[in-house]
Amino acid sequence: MSAYYKDPSKTWIGSVWEDFHTESLWVRYVKALYWSITTLTTTGYGDLHAVNHDEMVFVMFYMMFDLGLTSYLIGNMTNLVVHATFRTRQFRDTIQAVSSFAQRNHLPVRLQDQMLAHLSLKFRTDSEGLHQQETIESLPKAIRSSISNYLFYSLVDRVYLFRGVSNDLLFQLVTEMKAEYFPPKEDVILQNEAPTDLYILVTGAVELIMRRNGIEQVVGEAVTGDVVGAIGLLCYRPQLFTVRTKRLSQLLRLNRTAFLNIVQSNVGDGTIIMNNLLQYLKDSNFPEMEGILTDTEHMLTQGRMDLPLTLCFAAMRGDDLLLRQLLKQGLDPNELDDNGRTALHIAASNGNEHCVVLLLEYGADPNIKDSEGNVPVWEALQGNHKNVIKLLSENGAAITSGDVGQFALTAVEQNNIDLLEEIAKYGGDVTLPATCGTTALHTAISAGNTEMVKFILDQGADVDKPDLHGWTPRALADHQGQEEIQGLFENWVTENKKTVPTTPKHLSVPYGGKSIAKYNSEPTIAPFSPSLHHDVAPPRRRRADNFQNSLVGMMSVASTGENGMISSPARFTGFLSSNYPARVTLSCPDKGEVGGKLVVLPKSFQELLDIGARKFGCIATKILTREGAEIEDIELVRDGDHLVLVPGTES
Repeated sequence: MSAYYKDPSKTWIGSVWEDFHTESLWVRYVKALYWSITTLTTTGYGDLHAVNHDEMVFVMFYMMFDLGLTSYLIGNMTNLVVHATFRTRQFRDTIQAVSSFAQRNHLPVRLQDQMLAHLSLKFRTDSEGLHQQETIESLPKAIRSSISNYLFYSLVDRVYLFRGVSNDLLFQLVTEMKAEYFPPKEDVILQNEAPTDLYILVTGAVELIMRRNGIEQVVGEAVTGDVVGAIGLLCYRPQLFTVRTKRLSQLLRLNRTAFLNIVQSNVGDGTIIMNNLLQYLKDSNFPEMEGILTDTEHMLTQGRMDLPLTLCFAAMRGDDLLLRQLLKQGLDPNELDDNGRTALHIAASNGNEHCVVLLLEYGADPNIKDSEGNVPVWEALQGNHKNVIKLLSENGAAITSGDVGQFALTAVEQNNIDLLEEIAKYGGDVTLPATCGTTALHTAISAGNTEMVKFILDQGADVDKPDLHGWTPRALADHQGQEEIQGLFENWVTENKKTVPTTPKHLSVPYGGKSIAKYNSEPTIAPFSPSLHHDVAPPRRRRADNFQNSLVGMMSVASTGENGMISSPARFTGFLSSNYPARVTLSCPDKGEVGGKLVVLPKSFQELLDIGARKFGCIATKILTREGAEIEDIELVRDGDHLVLVPGTES
């Protein structure tokens, strides 16, 4: 601007250097920068100052800008210094006030140290950014819940008090917990104080201290994952111990009111928590715990516990007094626990007569089923609780209300003939199939239990009635080589010949001239269950002309391809060394042969008719199944089938 002024000599630079325009650009730039810095810092102009009016106006505005900029910089620098020293000054003032208070009231040295340590920890955590609880509290509830569960859920899940409770309850509890830091040697809980909170140790360690005769004794230690203050909170009694930190520790604090509010809406979980507490008291090594256990059980009996309890909990403990209290409160006597059982199931299983009587008096259903189909009288039968069985029976309980077939199957699997007899004694049909498809008779045959087989036969079992897997008892015994049971079946058939009607009862149409349904489709074979028959292959339809009636051929039907190769040879390796021809039972009711004779299945239909003529002295024109369906092809006959000859003219 000075170079273009009308009189360059009357400018701030021209007044000092008249020929400044002849100077180099670098020299002029340095002089201009010098003037600008001198003006901004207001340290004096010296030789370089405004000379004409235009320069004076410019300098005035420039100086005003300099005042604003300087004020802004100095103000921010002051704020930084004050902020850095304010917290320190405030901390010092607080320490001074606390120290004066402690000295004025002559507090013990240990208590003074705890007060100062707590203030020092608070100052240190604030300065280091560890005040996480304050940060969490400033967030919305949903975010707080997510953060708390991410940080502490796995820890709380391992606490003995909450072992086995639902995930919903744990989620709610963790959300209500507050994380707090405690410095070393600080008291978290005092002995004999009111139970308002329980604490779970996240990090660090605490000592359990009991004062006896005025002397403090360390009786235990809690580490990460342990809970302190739970006994006082749940039993609502003064705290047993003083809890003092050994080093810097983080603890989760749960308020009693919040805890009870959450558990009140989760009755089943409340029962689990109480069970966990009682078990902890029983297993504890502290001598004082025995008295606490007795007092707690007495409070339970009187119904004075704040935790919600179920009828199943009372029945499991055999506590008829508690059960009566709960029933008086209007609880449903048929309510189910998490396993689908009622209190009556549990009481009957434990043989507790008093509890059974109470439940029946308050309207419990004596024939109610649990999730597995068991009824109370079956629970009592398994425990051999005869008095309970009598009580239930007198009040309308019937074993037939449950899955009798499954009950009989269980008795056979347990090799308990007495239990099987009891089922029959109380009206249960032990010949019925279980839900899995097999019967007690089939299971007894597989186990080779002749005594049970004989008993089930005496109860009216049919040796030729197949189960849902296609096996008849006789075929299964024959297939497994149970010779003693086979002989038992033969004797049973012989003894029952005279009582069998001339016309088989399973035929839908008599042997007159009525039409009979053609056996023109393959029968459906139910899936085979290896567990029921000791991995014996299921009966398969055979092709007598292609497989020579061998066991390998029979078992290859379902596992060979078009080239005739066995796709799974390892499954049948155990049978390769033996020839097992297909066998069928032939009978001719018109000749009085109802039981039938066991013969080898021939290769053709005509040969089968010839065998019938030789065995029974009759010329058959038709061959039927026991169900009354006509067989038209030898390939439709399966191993173990019972065939009925229908004669045309006598020989």
